[in-house]
Amino acid sequence: MLVTGAAGRVGHIVVPRLHAAWDLRLLDLARPGDLPGEWVTGSVTDAGVMAGACRGVDAVIHLAALAGEDSWDRLMAVNVSGTRTVLDAALAAGVPRVVLASSVHTVGFRPAGQPVPADCPPCPDTLYGVSKAAVEALGSLYHFRFGLDVICVRIGSCFVRPVDRHALSLWLSPGDAGRMFEACLTATAPGFRVIWGVSANSRGCCSLREGRELGYHPVDDAERFAAAVPPDETVSAHLGGRLFTTTELGRPIGQG
Repeated sequence: MLVTGAAGRVGHIVVPRLHAAWDLRLLDLARPGDLPGEWVTGSVTDAGVMAGACRGVDAVIHLAALAGEDSWDRLMAVNVSGTRTVLDAALAAGVPRVVLASSVHTVGFRPAGQPVPADCPPCPDTLYGVSKAAVEALGSLYHFRFGLDVICVRIGSCFVRPVDRHALSLWLSPGDAGRMFEACLTATAPGFRVIWGVSANSRGCCSLREGRELGYHPVDDAERFAAAVPPDETVSAHLGGRLFTTTELGRPIGQG
């Protein structure tokens, strides 16, 4: 199995959990010294690199991306064109399944506190959110046109522990991240799916039904960290959070 963006934050969380069950080929711009697996150094925007990386694997987890707001040109080149390069390489190599990392920011202007189905229409909060909505659209295209099984995971807030009060509803724990990707890899004939990448949070409003139908059964709850999370005097009205719904478009604001 190939994991792109393996050296990133989410990669560092899920690769050790997947390594116990799968032979991993890991791809990123540079190789860190703390992750197990066969390494390929290069960019997902490089068709030659991706052709070699996809050769002989039975699934791809595509995590590589600019993981926050950035310029339009950079987001389109890395997140959108890079995803198309990954899908083209997987298709040419006969890889039957691709899991695409999407984001809560595809629907960042959905009101917080209201039930949010996993496959609700995009309402992105940033150009970054637009790029991830395009990633989902590419996944749909490659399934319905070419027959690839494609699962898009709208990841909430994947950290070791919730970083702020907003994350108490969107947290994806390390353990649940492993369980989620395992379900994506082992589900029988999933077709095209969109699921939420969140834990079973008491304050959560993101639907877990679609993930459970795929075999993802989260067990962790951010509520156990609530007392230690710093207070937030102004709670965001939207899923994307204040920073993402009010920032100047195209200005880098960090990961999300």
